[in-house]
Amino acid sequence: QLAGLQPATLLDVATGTADVALMAKNMLPSLQQVTGIDISDGMLELGRKKIADRQLSNSIQLFNGDSEAINFPDASFDAITVAFGVRNFAHLEKGLSEMLRVLKPGGKVVILEFSKPSLPGVKGLYNLYTKTVAPGAGGFIAGNKAAYKYLNDSIQAFPEGNQFVEIMKKCGYVSTYKKPLSLGICTIYCGSKS
Repeated sequence: QLAGLQPATLLDVATGTADVALMAKNMLPSLQQVTGIDISDGMLELGRKKIADRQLSNSIQLFNGDSEAINFPDASFDAITVAFGVRNFAHLEKGLSEMLRVLKPGGKVVILEFSKPSLPGVKGLYNLYTKTVAPGAGGFIAGNKAAYKYLNDSIQAFPEGNQFVEIMKKCGYVSTYKKPLSLGICTIYCGSKS
């Protein structure tokens, strides 16, 4: 989604352990600097170790940061990525607006998020898995049924598809579109800054 843009700078929001930051650096030869932000210091430490192990500390940096108050000046980044993070924003529109603020004109945001499949057979299996199998297995294997129930609840409550695209437009993004993946279990949402 970003190859044609050839971004030199990228912000990965809710970077966690930096998997998307590392993947972007590997897949986009134009990238000179990748910055990741997350509110979890523990996750960031794991990410910094991965980055150091790959000898990429000069080109990928991680900071503690909040998506709703991004600590960078206006128009700082050519591109922004978020993978499975926006559904956890306390205030979705504020987070999307902050990302737009730090995006350079002509820049692009790419958001990957869980969604609910609409194909009848897939939808039934998906609902069975997320409502029953995953929480039960999570309780049995990980001893944490609540975490898997939260995942399902947050997916169910999240505005998706055209509704999410409309929220992006309302926040000021242009050239917005969505692309369902994995039989609709995930969706990529894209938008640009005019």
